[in-house]
Amino acid sequence: MNRQDRADAVDREMAVSLLPDAAVQALGRWWSENASAHADGTPGAHTVRYAPSRWVQITPWPSALALTSCGGDAGVSRAEVASAVADALRREAFREALVATYVWGKGKRGTPGGSGPAALRKILAAEGLDAALGSAVSALREHGSRQAYAVLHRRVPGLGPSFFTKFLYFVGKTVSSATGPQPLVLDRVLAKRLRQMATAVGRASGYDLDGCVATWVWADGNWSPHRYEVYLSFMHAAAWPLATAGRHAHHPTCSNTPCSPPHGRPPADGTAREKRCALLFPGGVWVGTARWRLHRSSRCRTRRRPGAGAVRTPGRRQQAAGRSRPPSPQ
Repeated sequence: MNRQDRADAVDREMAVSLLPDAAVQALGRWWSENASAHADGTPGAHTVRYAPSRWVQITPWPSALALTSCGGDAGVSRAEVASAVADALRREAFREALVATYVWGKGKRGTPGGSGPAALRKILAAEGLDAALGSAVSALREHGSRQAYAVLHRRVPGLGPSFFTKFLYFVGKTVSSATGPQPLVLDRVLAKRLRQMATAVGRASGYDLDGCVATWVWADGNWSPHRYEVYLSFMHAAAWPLATAGRHAHHPTCSNTPCSPPHGRPPADGTAREKRCALLFPGGVWVGTARWRLHRSSRCRTRRRPGAGAVRTPGRRQQAAGRSRPPSPQ
């Protein structure tokens, strides 16, 4: 097996094992503590604080956000951002939609001269931005989330996956994906959690004994379209057992489309049928707030340790095959 084969094998193992008990328990604790703030069963009330005056040089400025002439802090909820993006899409005001999602994603983090307003100004000045955003919206509608991600991947200088997936996430509240699940946010915090899970699964299955494959595919950024598709599939599948069991059935990242089970399983009765199965995390952000741990990833070694070339599979040992293949999708 080469590195991509091992990555694919770990992905398959994760698709079977799904969430570890520690994560499920942490989700239950989070929901018990926060259910009252999400009475409608969606993350719409989740609000981010920001300082409008920091963004005074940003145009176009969405009307859903507080005026930049206002002093102090303001708040904007997911529901308000979703409404602002829906309005912008109706007018094909893609820049305005991006600004709303970027301010929500950044909040009060960053510095005026660094990340935040300065970075957004550079993104808004990029050549071909409108065409890229419009093409991503069309790709989601006509093809699906992976293709929409691929349109923006490495397309606009300064606009990386951590923020353009926020744009896609809110676009997905208005535009249905042609195939597959709706877009979710994928950022460095989520990638770290998935890297922890992949490390534990890879070690247990023997496909990634030292965690190097997990470190490679779940890096801190610049994930490939293939990796984003794997991520969406995993999140969708991991949510389904909780929904069918009636646990956290209305937990965040629901849309108003019927719940569609993975792998052709019949839909569950009750509340799990009412909304889509991406229920686990509010746009993919919850993982960073719940407190749970997996085995720490060992540091990726540049020199192969003795025996690392032999990949252990359940019930046997298989010597890695040194066949060549095209550049990997990660």
